[in-house]
Amino acid sequence: MVLLLSGDYNLIYIAMELIEQIIARAKENKQRIVLPEGTEERTLKAADRVLADGVADLVIIGNKQEIEGLAAQWGLKNISKATIIDPENNPKKDEYANLLFELRKNKGMTIEEAQKKVLDPLYLGCLIIKSGDADGQLAGARNTTGNVLRPALQIIKTAPGISVVSGAFIMLTKTPQYGENGIMVFADCAVTPVPDADQLAQIAVASAGTATAVAGFAEPRVAMLSFSTKGSAKHEVVDKVTTALQKAKELAPDLKIDGELQADAAIVPSVGASKAPGSEIAGKANVLVFPNLEVGNIAYKLVQRIGNAEAIGPILQGIARPVNDLSRGCSVDDVYKMIAVTANQAMAAKKA
Repeated sequence: MVLLLSGDYNLIYIAMELIEQIIARAKENKQRIVLPEGTEERTLKAADRVLADGVADLVIIGNKQEIEGLAAQWGLKNISKATIIDPENNPKKDEYANLLFELRKNKGMTIEEAQKKVLDPLYLGCLIIKSGDADGQLAGARNTTGNVLRPALQIIKTAPGISVVSGAFIMLTKTPQYGENGIMVFADCAVTPVPDADQLAQIAVASAGTATAVAGFAEPRVAMLSFSTKGSAKHEVVDKVTTALQKAKELAPDLKIDGELQADAAIVPSVGASKAPGSEIAGKANVLVFPNLEVGNIAYKLVQRIGNAEAIGPILQGIARPVNDLSRGCSVDDVYKMIAVTANQAMAAKKA
């Protein structure tokens, strides 16, 4: 149970409890997480903590001597517990090159091109996962989102029934009357600029999965947001949301979801009862799905800054096995948390 305190103490307690739960779940069922940026300082320092705490088994990509030298330089004593794979001297290099060739030959890739690609840590990490030698990947401290996603979509591909990748944030707010004691999931805030109705439906279903697998919600309650509530306004962008709602229900018949709802109708019980009487979601939503990336990105940043909330993410959704993208301004603590998040997603992917 979350202890309800006031001000910053409440947020700190809620954040600590959720993060501790995520880490505890990862420890109970250790997953193999690939870190392609094996010589990056924050990544290596976080890896040392993860290995010391037993949060995950790690595959670190890079030159072994260089990694060991950096570990000694920074006083990291646990890196030897990781599996270190040097792309240049990888005994499975040919095996992975052949796998990549088979996956991409219909797109025109030659075996020679595949042999070059397996030297790229981001491609190699995804091939390690595709071959079953690891469960998830975390990168982005040195690489752009595009560079992280490209090999993931080419090699691991999207999850069954999903064709779009999206990015969710777990928002830890100071308003325990909303969501789950102030915790909410926002999506898409990071990847797909203008989703169509099919994609929006998939984002809704994927976001509910993130709410369960990572945020630990026993019952995701998804609101499809718009500037209209139940026909209060007429516009083609509202129609897209209502169409997406029906498609989401077809994709996941047991999912608790409703729309179109304005934001206040989605999370404030009195407003929900007034604007959408009879809805089991209105006023009770803990997962908010925005109609496009522009709205989602603005919304999470406003809640984060003006509301002084903590945002965990982006957590990438829709890939068959988790591949997450760090901000290039991330901290060691951010990397540590996202390794645990990726492990939680990997557990859920195995159950799917």
